[in-house]
Amino acid sequence: MTSAAARTALVLTADLPVAGLEDFYRDLHRNPELSLQEHRTAAKLSERLAKAGYETAEGIGGTGVAGLLRNGDGPVVLLRADMDALPVQEETGLPYASEVPGVMHACGHDLHMTRLAGAAEALAGGRDAWSGTLLVVGQPAEETGQGAARMIADGLYERFVRPDVLLGQHAAPGPVGFYAHSPGLIMSASTDLDIVVHGTGGHGSRPETTVDPVVTAAYLVTRLQTVVSREIAARESAVLTVGRIEAGTRHNIIPSKACISLNLRTQSDEVRERMIAAIRRIAAGEALAAGCPREPEVTVGATFPVTMNDAGTDRRIAAVHEEVLGAGTVLDFGPVMGSEDFPYLAQGQIPYSYWFVTTTPAEVWDAAPGNELMEKFLAVPSNHSPRFGPDLSTITPGVRTLVSAALAYLA
Repeated sequence: MTSAAARTALVLTADLPVAGLEDFYRDLHRNPELSLQEHRTAAKLSERLAKAGYETAEGIGGTGVAGLLRNGDGPVVLLRADMDALPVQEETGLPYASEVPGVMHACGHDLHMTRLAGAAEALAGGRDAWSGTLLVVGQPAEETGQGAARMIADGLYERFVRPDVLLGQHAAPGPVGFYAHSPGLIMSASTDLDIVVHGTGGHGSRPETTVDPVVTAAYLVTRLQTVVSREIAARESAVLTVGRIEAGTRHNIIPSKACISLNLRTQSDEVRERMIAAIRRIAAGEALAAGCPREPEVTVGATFPVTMNDAGTDRRIAAVHEEVLGAGTVLDFGPVMGSEDFPYLAQGQIPYSYWFVTTTPAEVWDAAPGNELMEKFLAVPSNHSPRFGPDLSTITPGVRTLVSAALAYLA
């Protein structure tokens, strides 16, 4: 038997303005904005929310948007989408490719906003079918881990209302038509670190008079790869990536310092702290071995928490999603190493459900090398790729996942 939430969701999304939503998506994709620069994006989303009857505000936490729709007694449900793009030069070749040099919606946030707008409008148009309060949030700066915390610090809940449940989703690679839920850990923690190696600069022709920080940094990059392979138990999941190494100004000048930026992905605080301690130890040891004039500086930067779905909440949402989208469409592939700042909206207290919607166009999936699912999954463009181009056919089911999830509490 289909639940009231599923039946109502199908009714409210039966006549979505698909063409208009696709145009909205294309406009957002052509005009991406980086973290905390999402002024045009915020205005576009706010305009749609206001037109649908929401009480709206912009500039929350910098460039955040919120829309409130009160509709009688009942729970308060928060629907969230992130808004920022990435410093990536687009290579999709799409007719609506980014028109901003070096900036691209390479993670699907434009798709998230389109679905959020569609869901907010559908729920507003069908308010006779539900009771409660909707808080719709367009969040800035997810990519830098700042946006959710900034909106909370700027009084999001005090200015509007504190939600009883949080709901969010993310585009992911994979054949169109699947919706991934995990009733517990679904995304990992992320931690950025910066290391500055200090040397003694000089002329490239006389290295014996210097302490070359480039050579030390190179040894350090290599040695850091042993942190996961030799210091973390095989049963634990962890990733260490060196994303940047920078030193020097000219071919024949040995610089006085080298800078290394790295990122950690972990699924527990204990593993995170053990990795940071190992990085500090290895950095200090390599600097000592090289005779560096001072110890390296190791600075912990942006940190994302683990995304831990409330089990009961997520099972409730997964059940209504399978009713709406069909048997066999909802799956649990376990936690991934990607990260989100969405949990900051929960403040450690509010239950939430966060899920993935697969978006790889059929022609891209079919053309990918390999015969097995994982072979193709590894071959298709993933999030943050300059060739990441979600299938627009996923707008409608993405709207339905948000609408049905909200109605699981409001219907």
